Amino acid sequence: MSAKIDKQRLPSRHVTEGPARAPHRSYFYAMGLTTEQIHQPFVGVASCWNEAAPCNIALMRQAQAVKKGVASAGGTPREFCTITVTDGIAMGHDGMRSSLPSRECIADSVELTVRGHAYDALVGLAGCDKSLPGMMMAMVRLNVPSIFIYGGSILPGNFRGQQVTVQDMFEAVGKHSVGAMSDEDLDEIERVACPSAGACGAQFTANTMATVSEAIGLALPYSAGAPAPYEIRDAFCMTAGEKVMDLIASNIRPRDIVTRKALENAAAVVAASGGSTNAALHLPAIAHEAGIKFDLFDVAEIFKKTPYIADLKPGGRYVAKDMFEVGGIPLLMKTLLDNGFLHGDCITVTGRTIAENLKSVKWNPHQDVVHPADKPITVTGGVVGLKGNLAPEGAIVKVAGMSNLRFTGPARCFDREEDAFEAVQKRTYREGEVIVIRYEGPKGGPGMREMLQTTAALTGQGMGGKIALITDGRFSGATRGFCIGHVGPEAAIGGPIGLLEDGDIIEIDAVAGTLNVKLSDQELAQRKTKWAARATNHTSGALWKYAQQVGPALGGAVTHPGGAHEKQCYADI
Repeated sequence: MSAKIDKQRLPSRHVTEGPARAPHRSYFYAMGLTTEQIHQPFVGVASCWNEAAPCNIALMRQAQAVKKGVASAGGTPREFCTITVTDGIAMGHDGMRSSLPSRECIADSVELTVRGHAYDALVGLAGCDKSLPGMMMAMVRLNVPSIFIYGGSILPGNFRGQQVTVQDMFEAVGKHSVGAMSDEDLDEIERVACPSAGACGAQFTANTMATVSEAIGLALPYSAGAPAPYEIRDAFCMTAGEKVMDLIASNIRPRDIVTRKALENAAAVVAASGGSTNAALHLPAIAHEAGIKFDLFDVAEIFKKTPYIADLKPGGRYVAKDMFEVGGIPLLMKTLLDNGFLHGDCITVTGRTIAENLKSVKWNPHQDVVHPADKPITVTGGVVGLKGNLAPEGAIVKVAGMSNLRFTGPARCFDREEDAFEAVQKRTYREGEVIVIRYEGPKGGPGMREMLQTTAALTGQGMGGKIALITDGRFSGATRGFCIGHVGPEAAIGGPIGLLEDGDIIEIDAVAGTLNVKLSDQELAQRKTKWAARATNHTSGALWKYAQQVGPALGGAVTHPGGAHEKQCYADI
């Protein structure tokens, strides 16, 4: 394989070739590399392995299989790790402020490692909500031949014969708070809900972005569906290591793959699978790395015209393992393609197009996890974009599994999630209210926290459909019910959500795609004159730095100018 590859056009020539690089080569000899290995292409094998949570615990083992694949195809693998902040652990306390900023840290650290050591290609393994988009962002930013690998989902737990996920755990807290679950039952379910390695098992953010990785073309077909404990994951990893060498030889790069059409395909699978609203943040951020404008409204446009066809939790009945076993993500994509909801001509990491990859996929009639796209669960996508005088820069809501798509009620305002959660725990809210949680946006948080503990507690209290919640922060992919996130502009910069007062009537219409407050433009303008920016407690460190750099949710909450402003692409050095 390596004989086909001209090292003189690859970045690693800067650290391995010629007399001036003798000091560099001495380091490689110190690590046991042979002369032949030193002069082969260098492939970075990046994983987000850590011991923070089960999502990441299997990644280092899988990275070893990738390295074998790279070596077998004539490349020299160079393994390194980056961070992950795991939302399940960060949820419900100040740690959640670190979650979204970790996406930028992952992308930045992979970029710096690859740049600093002049690697020629990248295989990236990720298993958690922000690490998946972070790794894909790094691939598009660097634009070296790259393949993405998902670490795989967790297996579902079993509580007294019922299949359960971590979503049931957060909702159990709500049941416990109203006396509907005993201390003993809570103790029992927490011991069985998460039985293996892997990321949260339903169509929450990790599995949503894993689905995206195949649809956008950066992952091998079927690779994102296999659960973490399945041995077949090693075969996918080995194959990815081999295939990345083909991509070096053919010079197929991430920006050849991540085009406007590919991003539209990615948005389509999010809607079709009832995926996480967080995808509306991550797809614009990936697009930004390629210099493509693809903001929240562009994402919402695709959501609007894509049917909801995968009956996955949290809105449906099944988990990622179930979809994999009846045909995987290619089954979902095949029916979308056959019915005109995907662009089949997009190139992928296989070197073939989406249509070519799916050519031999047969429909499985002996399952009800994925419905045919012409006989959908609902014709409206599982995720909907909203706009109105309360959200001029848009907002997003997950409607998969919801029966009522309209809600009107008085605002009940809170300036941070902890205060809202306390009101939920003490049940001082009223049925029919719209709970507003603000100053939780990208700048205002800082960090745009997720509100799962509050939404899950409301669901556990039986308030699903009886109350609505809006925030300039985010919602977990495990959230269900009338919960609207990413409201922009955010409160911290004087957006309309920051001007609301208790009792203002909020109107939500997920059919028409509107989010309004019954206030005149004059009243909102008058209130704006009295508004003052709120002081933050985060006046130093990483969160302060993030707040200075981060842009609005509309464009993906990005922190640098992006591919459109690039003068030199790393892959071309």
